[in-house]
Amino acid sequence: MPELGLADTLGILRQPEIRTRSSSAGLGLTDLYVSSQRENPFQADFAPAPTHLIVLHLNGSVTVRRGQGDATRSRTITPGGLFLQPAGRELSVELGGGLDTVHAYLTDQVLREANEGRPVEPAEELGVTDPLAEQLIRELDSVVHHWEPSARTYADQLTGMLAAQVVRRHVSRPAAPAPSHSGLSDRQLSAVRDLMHERIAEPLPVSDLASAASLSPSQFTRRFRASTGHSPHQYLLGLRLERAARMLRTGSAPIGQVALECGFSHQEHLTRVMRTRLGTTPAAMRREGRRRR
Repeated sequence: MPELGLADTLGILRQPEIRTRSSSAGLGLTDLYVSSQRENPFQADFAPAPTHLIVLHLNGSVTVRRGQGDATRSRTITPGGLFLQPAGRELSVELGGGLDTVHAYLTDQVLREANEGRPVEPAEELGVTDPLAEQLIRELDSVVHHWEPSARTYADQLTGMLAAQVVRRHVSRPAAPAPSHSGLSDRQLSAVRDLMHERIAEPLPVSDLASAASLSPSQFTRRFRASTGHSPHQYLLGLRLERAARMLRTGSAPIGQVALECGFSHQEHLTRVMRTRLGTTPAAMRREGRRRR
């Protein structure tokens, strides 16, 4: 699938009053476009976009007006407030003051996947609060700002979680309850594990793992967790760490090379994960392996 980019957005980010600080452009994300920026006051009308927009206000408070004529609504949005604009709808908006924001654009497909393939119609919302959505958007912004290729699985997982939260909390009509499912079959789980081992050194999108199990990404993520007790990102990170530990104990390749061959972005990335999860470092693990030989 092609990367989601600026051309898929509503057009706010092209306004001369917007100063973009970072974005997901060039990272290969297919269901999400994230951008953080400084927005100065503006008033504009925008044609419908193919993506659903969630704007997180990082500071303020700022008065925002949306709509025209009798349909005009105005509200002072405080830090942490959200502005939602569904795909396929025109927007007339006026920003009354300057502030910092994060924009998250989601495809209609990822929202459908979060709703078991059924259509989703997000609501037009102005200044609502949703602590979980706020946390997910902030984390996506952080992942994009400090991007490492190995974070692709994690970014896809966060995107699916944000889409699921939109379906759960921010739709015009309550979504029908999703049917319950058990975990993956033994055959599906084996196929997914084989793919993880085969591509352990590469960025691995959740969509590729889901394809190996013949499921949508949202179905796959739920069933994988039911089977393993872990998210795909956590599980894959564990496999990478296991392989790195084995290579360090039994081999002589430089630590930086071990990191790359096991899917970590660089030696410091491997060191950080190993210290957090195992309470040790690659150098200490190598010394331990040498003593036991």
